[in-house]
Amino acid sequence: MEKKLKVICIIGTRPEAIKMAPVILELKNKYWAEVIVVATAQHRDLMDQVLSVFGIVPDIDLNIMLPNQSLCMLTSRLLEKLETVYLDLRPDVVLAQGDTTTVMAASLACFYHKIKFGHIEAGLRTGSIQNPFPEEANRIIASIFADWHFCPTDISRNNLLNEGVESSKIIITGNTVIDALMIASTKEVNTNYAIDNEKKIILVTTHRRENFGEPLLNICGAIRSLAISNPSVNILFPVHPNPNIKVVAHDFLGGLSNVTLCDPLQYIDFVHAMKKSYFIISDSGGVQEEAPALGKPVLVLRDETERPEAVAMGVVKLIGTSKDNIIHEAQNLLDNHDQYMIMARGVTPYGDGNAANRIIATLKKDLQK
Repeated sequence: MEKKLKVICIIGTRPEAIKMAPVILELKNKYWAEVIVVATAQHRDLMDQVLSVFGIVPDIDLNIMLPNQSLCMLTSRLLEKLETVYLDLRPDVVLAQGDTTTVMAASLACFYHKIKFGHIEAGLRTGSIQNPFPEEANRIIASIFADWHFCPTDISRNNLLNEGVESSKIIITGNTVIDALMIASTKEVNTNYAIDNEKKIILVTTHRRENFGEPLLNICGAIRSLAISNPSVNILFPVHPNPNIKVVAHDFLGGLSNVTLCDPLQYIDFVHAMKKSYFIISDSGGVQEEAPALGKPVLVLRDETERPEAVAMGVVKLIGTSKDNIIHEAQNLLDNHDQYMIMARGVTPYGDGNAANRIIATLKKDLQK
Protein backbone atom coordinates (compact mmCIF):
# COMPACT_ATOMS: atom_id res chain seq x y z
CA MET A 1 0.00 0.00 0.00
CA GLU A 2 1.31 3.42 -0.99
CA LYS A 3 2.44 5.48 2.00
CA LYS A 4 0.39 8.62 2.46
CA LEU A 5 2.13 11.98 2.49
CA LYS A 6 1.47 13.89 5.69
CA VAL A 7 0.66 17.51 4.81
CA ILE A 8 0.09 20.23 7.41
CA CYS A 9 -1.88 23.23 6.16
CA ILE A 10 -1.49 26.24 8.46
CA ILE A 11 -3.98 29.10 8.56
CA GLY A 12 -4.15 32.10 10.85
CA THR A 13 -6.24 34.89 9.36
CA ARG A 14 -9.35 35.41 7.25
CA PRO A 15 -7.44 35.97 3.97
CA GLU A 16 -5.33 32.88 4.63
CA ALA A 17 -8.46 30.81 5.26
CA ILE A 18 -9.99 32.01 1.98
CA LYS A 19 -6.89 31.26 -0.07
CA MET A 20 -5.97 28.00 1.64
CA ALA A 21 -9.50 26.56 1.48
CA PRO A 22 -9.30 25.41 -2.17
CA VAL A 23 -5.95 23.71 -1.48
CA ILE A 24 -7.24 21.97 1.66
CA LEU A 25 -10.42 20.79 -0.07
CA GLU A 26 -8.53 19.42 -3.06
CA LEU A 27 -5.92 17.71 -0.87
CA LYS A 28 -8.63 16.02 1.17
CA ASN A 29 -9.86 14.41 -2.06
CA LYS A 30 -6.47 12.82 -2.74
CA TYR A 31 -6.03 9.23 -1.57
CA TRP A 32 -2.29 9.74 -1.19
CA ALA A 33 -2.51 12.70 1.22
CA GLU A 34 -3.10 12.82 4.95
CA VAL A 35 -4.17 16.42 5.60
CA ILE A 36 -3.87 18.10 8.99
CA VAL A 37 -5.33 21.59 9.27
CA VAL A 38 -3.66 23.72 11.94
CA ALA A 39 -5.30 27.01 12.89
CA THR A 40 -3.25 29.57 14.77
CA ALA A 41 -6.34 31.81 14.99
CA GLN A 42 -4.39 35.01 14.52
CA HIS A 43 -7.81 36.39 13.50
CA ARG A 44 -10.18 34.33 15.63
CA ASP A 45 -13.76 35.20 14.57
CA LEU A 46 -13.00 36.26 11.02
CA MET A 47 -11.06 33.08 10.31
CA ASP A 48 -13.74 30.85 11.82
CA GLN A 49 -16.42 32.44 9.62
CA VAL A 50 -14.55 31.60 6.43
CA LEU A 51 -13.72 28.04 7.45
CA SER A 52 -17.39 27.35 8.18
CA VAL A 53 -18.34 28.54 4.69
CA PHE A 54 -16.05 25.95 3.12
CA GLY A 55 -16.92 23.22 5.63
CA ILE A 56 -13.38 23.04 7.01
CA VAL A 57 -12.81 22.17 10.67
CA PRO A 58 -9.25 22.57 12.03
CA ASP A 59 -7.68 19.44 13.41
CA ILE A 60 -5.53 21.52 15.77
CA ASP A 61 -6.41 24.99 17.07
CA LEU A 62 -3.55 26.87 18.71
CA ASN A 63 -5.78 29.84 19.69
CA ILE A 64 -2.68 32.02 19.69
CA MET A 65 -3.99 35.53 20.29
CA LEU A 66 -3.87 37.39 23.60
CA PRO A 67 -5.11 40.92 24.40
CA ASN A 68 -2.63 43.65 23.42
CA GLN A 69 -0.14 41.09 22.16
CA SER A 70 2.93 42.59 20.47
CA LEU A 71 4.44 41.18 17.30
CA CYS A 72 7.40 39.90 19.32
CA MET A 73 5.10 38.08 21.73
CA LEU A 74 3.03 36.69 18.86
CA THR A 75 6.10 35.41 17.02
CA SER A 76 7.63 33.73 20.09
CA ARG A 77 4.35 32.02 21.01
CA LEU A 78 3.83 30.85 17.42
CA LEU A 79 7.30 29.32 17.27
CA GLU A 80 6.83 27.54 20.58
CA LYS A 81 3.42 26.08 19.71
CA LEU A 82 4.32 25.19 16.13
CA GLU A 83 7.41 23.36 17.33
CA THR A 84 5.21 21.13 19.48
CA VAL A 85 2.95 20.41 16.50
CA TYR A 86 5.87 19.59 14.20
CA LEU A 87 7.52 17.29 16.73
CA ASP A 88 4.27 15.46 17.44
CA LEU A 89 3.17 15.00 13.82
CA ARG A 90 6.46 14.80 11.87
CA PRO A 91 4.92 16.05 8.60
CA ASP A 92 6.39 15.52 5.14
CA VAL A 93 5.52 19.06 4.15
CA VAL A 94 3.98 22.22 5.60
CA LEU A 95 1.95 24.61 3.46
CA ALA A 96 1.13 28.22 4.35
CA GLN A 97 -0.16 31.15 2.34
CA GLY A 98 0.73 34.80 2.14
CA ASP A 99 2.56 37.19 4.42
CA THR A 100 1.27 37.09 7.97
CA THR A 101 3.30 36.50 11.12
CA THR A 102 1.77 33.00 11.15
CA VAL A 103 3.35 32.27 7.75
CA MET A 104 6.73 33.69 8.71
CA ALA A 105 6.84 31.67 11.94
CA ALA A 106 5.68 28.50 10.18
CA SER A 107 8.50 28.77 7.65
CA LEU A 108 11.15 29.48 10.30
CA ALA A 109 10.02 26.53 12.43
CA CYS A 110 10.20 24.31 9.32
CA PHE A 111 13.77 25.44 8.76
CA TYR A 112 14.74 24.64 12.35
CA HIS A 113 13.22 21.16 12.09
CA LYS A 114 14.31 20.39 8.50
CA ILE A 115 10.73 20.07 7.23
CA LYS A 116 9.89 20.95 3.64
CA PHE A 117 7.89 24.18 3.33
CA GLY A 118 5.64 25.27 0.48
CA HIS A 119 4.87 29.00 0.25
CA ILE A 120 1.58 29.75 -1.50
CA GLU A 121 1.26 33.22 -3.06
CA ALA A 122 5.02 33.61 -3.09
CA GLY A 123 7.07 36.42 -4.58
CA LEU A 124 4.89 39.43 -3.86
CA ARG A 125 6.99 42.53 -3.19
CA THR A 126 6.58 46.28 -2.79
CA GLY A 127 10.33 46.87 -2.47
CA SER A 128 9.78 48.75 0.81
CA ILE A 129 10.51 46.73 3.95
CA GLN A 130 8.25 49.00 6.02
CA ASN A 131 5.29 48.98 3.65
CA PRO A 132 3.17 47.06 4.25
CA PHE A 133 4.33 46.42 7.81
CA PRO A 134 5.11 43.73 8.85
CA GLU A 135 3.92 41.81 5.78
CA GLU A 136 6.78 42.71 3.42
CA ALA A 137 9.36 41.36 5.87
CA ASN A 138 7.22 38.28 6.61
CA ARG A 139 7.05 37.21 2.97
CA ILE A 140 10.75 37.84 2.37
CA ILE A 141 11.60 35.62 5.36
CA ALA A 142 9.19 32.91 4.19
CA SER A 143 10.85 32.96 0.76
CA ILE A 144 14.26 32.31 2.31
CA PHE A 145 13.07 29.00 3.78
CA ALA A 146 10.65 27.81 1.09
CA ASP A 147 11.29 24.62 -0.86
CA TRP A 148 8.47 25.47 -3.27
CA HIS A 149 7.47 29.00 -4.27
CA PHE A 150 3.93 28.86 -5.65
CA CYS A 151 3.71 32.19 -7.48
CA PRO A 152 0.51 33.77 -8.76
CA THR A 153 2.05 35.64 -11.73
CA ASP A 154 5.13 36.19 -13.87
CA ILE A 155 5.92 39.37 -11.93
CA SER A 156 6.08 37.50 -8.62
CA ARG A 157 8.28 34.85 -10.26
CA ASN A 158 10.65 37.52 -11.56
CA ASN A 159 10.83 39.10 -8.09
CA LEU A 160 12.14 35.82 -6.72
CA LEU A 161 14.56 35.25 -9.58
CA ASN A 162 15.98 38.73 -8.92
CA GLU A 163 16.55 37.69 -5.31
CA GLY A 164 18.51 34.62 -6.38
CA VAL A 165 15.86 31.94 -5.91
CA GLU A 166 16.47 28.88 -8.09
CA SER A 167 14.08 28.77 -11.03
CA SER A 168 13.42 25.05 -10.41
CA LYS A 169 11.81 25.95 -7.06
CA ILE A 170 9.40 28.48 -8.59
CA ILE A 171 6.02 27.35 -9.97
CA ILE A 172 3.51 29.77 -11.49
CA THR A 173 0.09 28.56 -10.39
CA GLY A 174 -2.22 31.56 -10.48
CA ASN A 175 -3.74 32.75 -7.24
CA THR A 176 -5.93 30.46 -5.16
CA VAL A 177 -8.14 33.47 -4.35
CA ILE A 178 -9.71 33.03 -7.79
CA ASP A 179 -10.35 29.34 -7.00
CA ALA A 180 -12.08 30.43 -3.79
CA LEU A 181 -14.05 33.14 -5.58
CA MET A 182 -15.43 30.58 -8.03
CA ILE A 183 -16.47 28.30 -5.18
CA ALA A 184 -18.04 31.18 -3.26
CA SER A 185 -20.03 32.44 -6.25
CA THR A 186 -22.10 29.23 -6.15
CA LYS A 187 -23.09 29.62 -2.48
CA GLU A 188 -26.39 30.99 -1.23
CA VAL A 189 -26.29 34.44 0.36
CA ASN A 190 -27.99 35.73 3.51
CA THR A 191 -26.84 39.32 3.93
CA ASN A 192 -26.62 40.77 7.44
CA TYR A 193 -26.77 44.39 6.33
CA ALA A 194 -29.54 46.61 4.94
CA ILE A 195 -28.83 48.81 1.92
CA ASP A 196 -30.79 50.22 -1.02
CA ASN A 197 -29.78 48.14 -4.03
CA GLU A 198 -31.38 50.62 -6.42
CA LYS A 199 -28.63 53.16 -5.72
CA LYS A 200 -24.95 53.09 -6.61
CA ILE A 201 -23.05 51.38 -3.82
CA ILE A 202 -19.48 52.22 -2.82
CA LEU A 203 -17.93 49.43 -0.76
CA VAL A 204 -15.23 50.58 1.69
CA THR A 205 -12.78 48.47 3.69
CA THR A 206 -9.65 49.34 5.64
CA HIS A 207 -7.63 47.33 8.13
CA ARG A 208 -3.88 47.80 7.60
CA ARG A 209 -1.67 48.90 10.46
CA GLU A 210 0.09 51.55 8.37
CA ASN A 211 -3.27 53.32 7.93
CA PHE A 212 -3.93 53.64 11.67
CA GLY A 213 -3.88 57.19 13.02
CA GLU A 214 -3.78 60.17 10.64
CA PRO A 215 -4.29 58.13 7.43
CA LEU A 216 -7.50 56.63 8.84
CA LEU A 217 -8.70 60.09 9.88
CA ASN A 218 -8.16 61.21 6.28
CA ILE A 219 -9.93 58.15 4.89
CA CYS A 220 -12.99 58.55 7.11
CA GLY A 221 -13.04 62.30 6.49
CA ALA A 222 -13.05 61.66 2.75
CA ILE A 223 -15.84 59.08 3.02
CA ARG A 224 -17.88 61.54 5.07
CA SER A 225 -17.44 64.26 2.43
CA LEU A 226 -18.37 61.88 -0.38
CA ALA A 227 -21.49 60.76 1.48
CA ILE A 228 -22.66 64.34 2.09
CA SER A 229 -21.89 65.44 -1.48
CA ASN A 230 -23.59 62.42 -3.06
CA PRO A 231 -26.84 61.73 -1.19
CA SER A 232 -28.03 59.39 -3.98
CA VAL A 233 -25.05 57.09 -3.38
CA ASN A 234 -24.98 54.45 -0.64
CA ILE A 235 -21.70 53.66 1.12
CA LEU A 236 -21.29 50.24 2.73
CA PHE A 237 -18.45 50.07 5.26
CA PRO A 238 -17.90 46.74 7.07
CA VAL A 239 -15.84 47.95 10.03
CA HIS A 240 -12.87 45.93 11.26
CA PRO A 241 -13.23 45.18 15.00
CA ASN A 242 -9.83 46.67 15.89
CA PRO A 243 -10.58 49.70 18.13
CA ASN A 244 -8.06 51.77 16.15
CA ILE A 245 -10.50 51.52 13.24
CA LYS A 246 -13.91 51.00 14.84
CA VAL A 247 -13.88 54.10 17.04
CA VAL A 248 -12.76 56.45 14.26
CA ALA A 249 -15.22 55.05 11.70
CA HIS A 250 -18.19 55.45 14.02
CA ASP A 251 -17.09 58.92 15.17
CA PHE A 252 -16.83 60.21 11.59
CA LEU A 253 -19.59 58.30 9.84
CA GLY A 254 -22.15 57.27 12.43
CA GLY A 255 -25.54 58.90 11.83
CA LEU A 256 -25.11 59.59 8.11
CA SER A 257 -28.25 58.26 6.40
CA ASN A 258 -26.46 56.95 3.31
CA VAL A 259 -23.57 55.28 5.14
CA THR A 260 -24.07 51.75 6.45
CA LEU A 261 -21.56 50.74 9.11
CA CYS A 262 -21.76 47.03 9.83
CA ASP A 263 -19.71 44.27 11.38
CA PRO A 264 -17.19 42.48 9.15
CA LEU A 265 -19.04 40.44 6.55
CA GLN A 266 -18.75 36.72 6.22
CA TYR A 267 -16.86 35.75 3.10
CA ILE A 268 -19.90 34.82 1.01
CA ASP A 269 -21.64 38.05 2.03
CA PHE A 270 -18.53 40.04 1.14
CA VAL A 271 -18.35 38.46 -2.31
CA HIS A 272 -22.01 39.41 -2.75
CA ALA A 273 -21.27 42.97 -1.59
CA MET A 274 -18.44 43.25 -4.13
CA LYS A 275 -20.74 42.04 -6.90
CA LYS A 276 -23.42 44.60 -5.93
CA SER A 277 -20.99 47.51 -5.58
CA TYR A 278 -20.34 50.18 -8.22
CA PHE A 279 -16.72 50.42 -7.14
CA ILE A 280 -14.58 49.67 -4.09
CA ILE A 281 -12.28 51.79 -1.91
CA SER A 282 -9.94 49.55 0.08
CA ASP A 283 -6.45 48.91 1.43
CA SER A 284 -6.94 45.13 1.15
CA GLY A 285 -4.62 42.96 -0.88
CA GLY A 286 -7.25 40.30 -1.52
CA VAL A 287 -9.77 42.83 -2.83
CA GLN A 288 -7.20 43.93 -5.43
CA GLU A 289 -7.26 40.35 -6.72
CA GLU A 290 -10.95 39.50 -6.38
CA ALA A 291 -12.73 42.66 -7.51
CA PRO A 292 -11.19 42.90 -11.01
CA ALA A 293 -12.43 39.37 -11.73
CA LEU A 294 -15.93 40.64 -10.88
CA GLY A 295 -15.57 43.73 -13.08
CA LYS A 296 -15.38 46.15 -10.15
CA PRO A 297 -12.89 49.07 -10.09
CA VAL A 298 -10.73 49.33 -6.97
CA LEU A 299 -9.25 52.52 -5.55
CA VAL A 300 -6.44 51.36 -3.26
CA LEU A 301 -5.72 53.31 -0.08
CA ARG A 302 -1.98 52.74 -0.36
CA ASP A 303 0.98 54.35 -2.09
CA GLU A 304 2.58 51.01 -3.01
CA THR A 305 1.28 47.55 -3.82
CA GLU A 306 2.79 44.11 -4.08
CA ARG A 307 0.10 43.34 -6.67
CA PRO A 308 1.06 45.60 -9.61
CA GLU A 309 -0.49 43.41 -12.31
CA ALA A 310 -4.02 44.79 -11.97
CA VAL A 311 -2.66 48.34 -11.71
CA ALA A 312 -0.83 47.82 -15.01
CA MET A 313 -4.08 46.59 -16.58
CA GLY A 314 -5.86 49.76 -15.44
CA VAL A 315 -8.52 48.06 -13.31
CA VAL A 316 -6.95 48.99 -9.95
CA LYS A 317 -5.58 52.42 -9.02
CA LEU A 318 -3.30 53.44 -6.15
CA ILE A 319 -4.64 56.64 -4.57
CA GLY A 320 -2.91 56.84 -1.17
CA THR A 321 -4.62 58.27 1.91
CA SER A 322 -4.79 62.00 1.14
CA LYS A 323 -8.32 63.17 1.88
CA ASP A 324 -8.48 65.39 -1.20
CA ASN A 325 -7.14 62.66 -3.49
CA ILE A 326 -9.61 60.06 -2.22
CA ILE A 327 -12.49 62.47 -2.83
CA HIS A 328 -11.19 63.41 -6.29
CA GLU A 329 -10.66 59.83 -7.50
CA ALA A 330 -13.97 58.54 -6.13
CA GLN A 331 -15.93 61.46 -7.51
CA ASN A 332 -14.28 60.94 -10.90
CA LEU A 333 -15.59 57.36 -11.04
CA LEU A 334 -19.05 58.53 -10.03
CA ASP A 335 -19.17 61.34 -12.60
CA ASN A 336 -17.07 60.09 -15.52
CA HIS A 337 -18.72 57.07 -17.15
CA ASP A 338 -15.96 56.57 -19.72
CA GLN A 339 -13.30 56.47 -17.01
CA TYR A 340 -15.45 54.09 -14.99
CA MET A 341 -15.85 51.68 -17.91
CA ILE A 342 -12.09 51.58 -18.47
CA MET A 343 -11.69 50.23 -14.93
CA ALA A 344 -14.77 47.96 -14.96
CA ARG A 345 -13.65 45.60 -17.73
CA GLY A 346 -13.86 42.33 -15.81
CA VAL A 347 -10.28 41.20 -16.40
CA THR A 348 -7.89 39.53 -13.99
CA PRO A 349 -4.21 38.64 -14.19
CA TYR A 350 -4.47 36.38 -11.16
CA GLY A 351 -5.50 33.03 -12.53
CA ASP A 352 -8.12 30.72 -13.98
CA GLY A 353 -9.37 28.96 -10.87
CA ASN A 354 -7.00 25.98 -11.12
CA ALA A 355 -4.19 27.17 -8.84
CA ALA A 356 -4.91 24.59 -6.14
CA ASN A 357 -4.69 21.74 -8.65
CA ARG A 358 -1.31 22.97 -9.88
CA ILE A 359 0.05 23.22 -6.34
CA ILE A 360 -1.10 19.72 -5.44
CA ALA A 361 0.20 18.20 -8.68
CA THR A 362 3.63 19.70 -7.96
CA LEU A 363 3.72 18.30 -4.43
CA LYS A 364 2.71 14.80 -5.57
CA LYS A 365 5.31 14.77 -8.34
CA ASP A 366 8.17 16.04 -6.18
CA LEU A 367 7.41 14.16 -2.97
CA GLN A 368 6.60 10.78 -4.49
CA LYS A 369 9.73 10.49 -6.63
